Amino acid sequence: MPAGEKLKPLSPAQAADIPSVDRLLRAAPLQELLARHGRTAVTTILRACLAQLRRAALAGELAPDGLEESAIAAAVGAQLAQAARPALRPVFNLSGTVLHTNLGRALLPAEAVDAVARAMSNPVNLEFDLAVGRRGERDSLIERTLCELTGAAAALVVNNNAAAVLLMLSVLAQRREVLVSRGELIEIGGSFRLPDIMRRAGARLIEVGTTNRTHLADYEQALGPRSALLMKVHTSNYAITGFTASVPLEAASRSFEACAARRQADTRGTGRGADAVSRSGASRRETDDAAAADTTGLRSADAGGAAAGTAPARARRALRSGRIAAGRPDRQRRTAARAVAELRSGRARHQR
Repeated sequence: MPAGEKLKPLSPAQAADIPSVDRLLRAAPLQELLARHGRTAVTTILRACLAQLRRAALAGELAPDGLEESAIAAAVGAQLAQAARPALRPVFNLSGTVLHTNLGRALLPAEAVDAVARAMSNPVNLEFDLAVGRRGERDSLIERTLCELTGAAAALVVNNNAAAVLLMLSVLAQRREVLVSRGELIEIGGSFRLPDIMRRAGARLIEVGTTNRTHLADYEQALGPRSALLMKVHTSNYAITGFTASVPLEAASRSFEACAARRQADTRGTGRGADAVSRSGASRRETDDAAAADTTGLRSADAGGAAAGTAPARARRALRSGRIAAGRPDRQRRTAARAVAELRSGRARHQR
């Protein structure tokens, strides 16, 4: 090059210069990707890369070296590696919230992880009664342990607490009234609102009291011939402080039973489900008592929901007959819940 002569910039590549998919699939740089990821996956990513190169060419921004087979193969390989990464990856929980919904909530203890691994790696008697040699009920795998843990007469496990509440409302309060304090009309993550669940269950919400103060007289004045449930809701994700008043579950229960109505306690999210049923004496009363709880409240349990009390036996019949569309947990979640419940039950027996 003569002295003083400047290098001329390379002209942008044209869309017509982009190699075809068929040619690239036969090129040497892509053979390793084809062997590792398969033709379908490589072809899909390759087409997307070529489309991106075509847009750059039409904009006059495509460099000629971007059309080399090795460069295209490197771009395809990077996208394939990204797509192959697990969607769920370990992270550090530095949020300050121990049971963080967005981070998977409670961790399973080693016993539950081992139980899930065994259940998922072998055929199991999920719905088969080994004692009689015919089809059984999957709820029997965990019901006895939950009843022992809570003192309830019956128990039922579903996918989450919202499903447990929906199921109990559908069975016990369809086309009837449910009394709830205005201070307990919760909304949880994912925009699940208690009034919406009531509507889905076909129940009519009756608000009592005010946001900060609800008295026993408020419930008594709202009770009527169409009253089906008095629902106490645990406000796990907020607190109302200051000039406040609320009615304890036991006091509200006694008042409601005097009117020959049922009640339901929703104790979401903190492990109070067992305590609420035991305190209310669900297994000793003739009314339909029920408690719904988030199974993460068992501490180190997978996300799920449980219903316990005297009503779940009837709820189970409705679920089995197909009248209620509530989620039935898969075998790994049911296995994990049973393992954790057995751990808790064993600790409770030891403490007694």
